[in-house]
Amino acid sequence: MGRRSGRTASHWGSYLVRTEGDEVVEVRGTGQDADPSPIGRNYVGALRHPARIRRPAVRLGWLRDGPGPSGDRGADPYVEISHDEALDLVAGELDRVRGRHGNEAIFGGSYGWGSAGRFHHAQSQVHRFLNAIGGYTRSVNTYSHAAEEVVLPHIVGNREWFLRSVTRWPEVAEHTRLVVAFGGLPRRSVQVNPGGVGAHLNARWQDACAEAGVEFVVVGPSRDDSAAALRASWLPLRPHTDVAMMLAMAHTLLEEGRYDRYFVQHCCVGFEHFARYLRGDIDGIAKTPRWAARICDVAEAAIVELARRLAATRSLITLTWSLQRQHHGEMTYWAGIALAAMAGSMGRPGGGIGTGFSSMHNAHVHDRFSAAAALPQLERAVPTFIPVSRISDMLLNPGQSFDYNGATQRYPDIKLVYWVGGNPFHHHQDLNRLLTAWQRPDTVVVHEPFWNSMAKHADIVFPVATSLEREDFALGVGDPWLTAMDQVATAPEGVVTDYEIFSALARRLGAGDRFTEGRTANQWVRELYERTVETCAAMDIALPDYDTFRTIGGVEIPMRWAGPVAFATLRQDPSAHPLTTPSGKIELFSDTVAGFGYDDCPGYPCWLEPAEWLGSPLAARYPLHLLSVQPDTRLHSQFDHGPLSREGKAGEREQIRLNPKDAADRGLGEGDLVRVFNQRGACLAVVTLSEGLRVGVAQLPTGAWYDPACPGEVGSLDKHGNPNVLTLDIGTSKLAQGPVAHTCLVEVELFTGAPPPVTAHEPPILLSPPSPAAPAVHPALRRSTR
Repeated sequence: MGRRSGRTASHWGSYLVRTEGDEVVEVRGTGQDADPSPIGRNYVGALRHPARIRRPAVRLGWLRDGPGPSGDRGADPYVEISHDEALDLVAGELDRVRGRHGNEAIFGGSYGWGSAGRFHHAQSQVHRFLNAIGGYTRSVNTYSHAAEEVVLPHIVGNREWFLRSVTRWPEVAEHTRLVVAFGGLPRRSVQVNPGGVGAHLNARWQDACAEAGVEFVVVGPSRDDSAAALRASWLPLRPHTDVAMMLAMAHTLLEEGRYDRYFVQHCCVGFEHFARYLRGDIDGIAKTPRWAARICDVAEAAIVELARRLAATRSLITLTWSLQRQHHGEMTYWAGIALAAMAGSMGRPGGGIGTGFSSMHNAHVHDRFSAAAALPQLERAVPTFIPVSRISDMLLNPGQSFDYNGATQRYPDIKLVYWVGGNPFHHHQDLNRLLTAWQRPDTVVVHEPFWNSMAKHADIVFPVATSLEREDFALGVGDPWLTAMDQVATAPEGVVTDYEIFSALARRLGAGDRFTEGRTANQWVRELYERTVETCAAMDIALPDYDTFRTIGGVEIPMRWAGPVAFATLRQDPSAHPLTTPSGKIELFSDTVAGFGYDDCPGYPCWLEPAEWLGSPLAARYPLHLLSVQPDTRLHSQFDHGPLSREGKAGEREQIRLNPKDAADRGLGEGDLVRVFNQRGACLAVVTLSEGLRVGVAQLPTGAWYDPACPGEVGSLDKHGNPNVLTLDIGTSKLAQGPVAHTCLVEVELFTGAPPPVTAHEPPILLSPPSPAAPAVHPALRRSTR
């Protein structure tokens, strides 16, 4: 108790934090960050909020009936028990599942954003623990850019090399004359960075480019997805039609002879096939600007003019990550690379193409690497995996086969889900389908600091300390600041760290030494720091010793990158500097992908009509295309109960942006409470109007904690404004099986009933044994494994 202050790091920045009575009362940016993210203010008042989980809790039905599929997850009250009782229950259940069904029946769920700390990193902790006890089924790729992760290696070879080599903002300011930003350059996303950000510079570099005379053109449904300081032109095309526009621009360059003949002939393979497709020789449809204008709902002349400008000067095409989070999202990146290859600036400073320039802070500001050591994951004894966004498919279809990147895999029969870090009831699509799937496992175990929607759908919940209540250090990917994370508050009595829970479970299951290696948490933090010192020393970077580092609080590591811009050496001499693709060149046609035989992802960039878009028959019933964007006021769903997050809502509900015409057509005005719905679900939100959003588009941020009017009931109205009750849960294609959150049509209507209260930030009903409502533990669960 009393007053404390110190430094911390998060995925949205580094801060100086002051606490009183173990509650945060003040958050300030550090001296090195001239533009700290306001998201840090969500810490204020959050640690002792009523949503805080203070004791282990078990779902009443699970405690009464034992493990097994249940229709009551999300609806049952919870029984609070002691820490040792919870450890015994979980250890016993892990032992039962691995003994009867094998370790493949355990799914290790985590999405990595739980903490910026190098040691107290939720994903690392749960995966190390599960490997220590024999393994688990894992997920691969990310919700952020799954389609890109799979398709880029087929097109350009080594993905990491490509992302490290893409031209940087300082080079754009010096060399580039035109930036064509498909999907825009949203500033909200540059607040955040995996592993932390010491100084926010991305937005400043964007502004510096505009001041240097770089012209920006935003191609997308939202003008507001670029800052006013960029003075960007806006082409408000229909969502999901970027590929058609890129193909038409490429057709213009081809037919007018404005394309870079040398580059496509000497540095690429498959251009002849792509050219035949553009001319219509393959499918009978020429990809002309007139053809694209009908699809994209933009003027034919605007497409032609932009294509000519792209080829006439040093130009850069940028693609947001959002463009591959849609049906056939692989095609967006493939078409963009093909267009850039033709435009003439590939391999030249400031030119070519890059992804995610404003999708994350680290995108093309510094070199993309992190010297920080990570907690070793131990040997992976179970090879089974699923693509990260196919969780519902896995739980609903055990034993069923699925395609992924040229191979046929099989969904395991999952009996136990162990989830630490991340919230699938935030980031997964079609939450009503997920809710149905979530009832299938025997047991769901969760670690959470707060009673969010993930915790409320678990069988056994361990309360855990937040990053402000433990010691660690952070170093973000592509960020130069190594930052100490001080313990500035003490967790509530009985609340411990993920590591302490896993250490106790590992001891009960005979893997204690393998998991801990005899180290305490703080000894591991020091060990990982020393390993980081060794890594940096190998790069001729000297770091202070650990105790000095803790005193200093932060150290800037030089992020040198002297390598040439992507494809520069390929342009110079394709034979001497091949890529790691099968041909050694950019593959505008991939024999490998074509050989997979996927009907939804051919071996070259092409227009494939998405499952839902404004040009589809479904638009007659649901005439608004919903874009579920990263919020301005938080990272994903973290600290949704914090003050900045709540200030961004209206009447405690998320706000949905509409064009004034769309609102007027429905008799809606600013501040109206509306029901947003489609065939998958419905939620409430509050209308806010924007001329910067094209007609026919709605925009609803992600991250509001799922808050159904009837908990546990599939199809129940979400009261809080979570867009993922509406989004479509299919894969981008058989190639990547990525998420398609932006492939979503909805309708909006005035909500006329009595508004139900928002209860997202309230705990569930909690029972304390002994109680008539809390019966004895099921006999099968009484055995202690200590």
